Amino acid sequence: MPLLAARTKGFSDSGIRRMTRLAKEFDAINLAQGFPDVDPPRPLLDRLTQVAYEGPHQYAITWGAPNFRQAVATKQARLMGLPLDPDLHITITSGSTEAMMATVMTVLDAGDKVITFSPFYEAHRSDPRLVGATPVFVPMSPPDFTFTEADLAAAFEQGAKALILCNPGNPSGKVFSREELELIASYCERYDVFVITDEVYEHIVFEPNEHIYFASLPGMFERTFSISSLSKTYSMTGWRLGWIVAPEPLSDAVKMIHDFFTAGAAAPMMEAAVAGLGFGDDYYRELHGFYSSRRKLLLAGLDAIGIEHTSPQGAYYVLLDISRYGFDDDREFCDALVAEGGLALVPGSAFFAEDVHHLARLHFAKDHQTLNEALNRLEAFDRRHR
Repeated sequence: MPLLAARTKGFSDSGIRRMTRLAKEFDAINLAQGFPDVDPPRPLLDRLTQVAYEGPHQYAITWGAPNFRQAVATKQARLMGLPLDPDLHITITSGSTEAMMATVMTVLDAGDKVITFSPFYEAHRSDPRLVGATPVFVPMSPPDFTFTEADLAAAFEQGAKALILCNPGNPSGKVFSREELELIASYCERYDVFVITDEVYEHIVFEPNEHIYFASLPGMFERTFSISSLSKTYSMTGWRLGWIVAPEPLSDAVKMIHDFFTAGAAAPMMEAAVAGLGFGDDYYRELHGFYSSRRKLLLAGLDAIGIEHTSPQGAYYVLLDISRYGFDDDREFCDALVAEGGLALVPGSAFFAEDVHHLARLHFAKDHQTLNEALNRLEAFDRRHR
């Protein structure tokens, strides 16, 4: 038999999805994979019921149904403060996962370098590696995940072609300040690099922090691919609807790559989801309250148990310091917790370029009852292992 492609070597399955499988095997509470346990907004479900009988059920235009692109353009233009044209600037994808891979393939060739902050979401390291590019990491220091200009400059000096920016951050929960973004922008301009943003948690930000779209900074729209999706904002991770906002030349290029990936996002889902993109500010205030209450509950519960943890500025993830339990590494801890304690977390090493094995990630996109039960299980495990 011939050899498989070299890109298949050195890869393992996603640490997140592995823990979801173990959660099912052990009937555990799944705080590993970050999907909410609430339904999408009722108007979208009602419209989906209509669409099931009325259609559309055939291919949409490959880069997105016109009415869905228009709705995305209207929403994002208002938030980003940019004049967006649905035909020139918007590409609809099968979730932000495809958006990221299509963008990486549009921007990077084998041998290129791309800057990524550490900790990072898994795809921000794996996608560049799949095209033969090399990630260059800028370390961020907990608990607030700050970075130094010296480390940032050192990364740019290695000749990177692009930078990936996850804001708000997964798993760090970091929300980059305006000063930090302007510093990054100054280096992007000086070294003439592309920017790929992952902003799927754009509406989940906690006071006093503020989400600022990188593309809205002076001169940055022209070099930026802004990626987001419906998944987290509307509690519909299974609908697989995402998008890329970019200037016309970049959009034209990414549309060609996207076309040969999936031929287009699901037409019935786009039709049903249009209504959600038109929601007013009240919806986003309710979403903020929804996650703020869960964040408060979880952090208070962890404090009561006595476990050191991060306090996210945005998104819905917390990193626990598990060094108190004496396990050799984080994967061993997470395997024991899901099997013995009925609670699934993600080993923190899945998210760090550095040699970090004392952290585990959990999320709080669950109802209060589930979070309280998860805390009870963690406390019971804590008593057994200390």
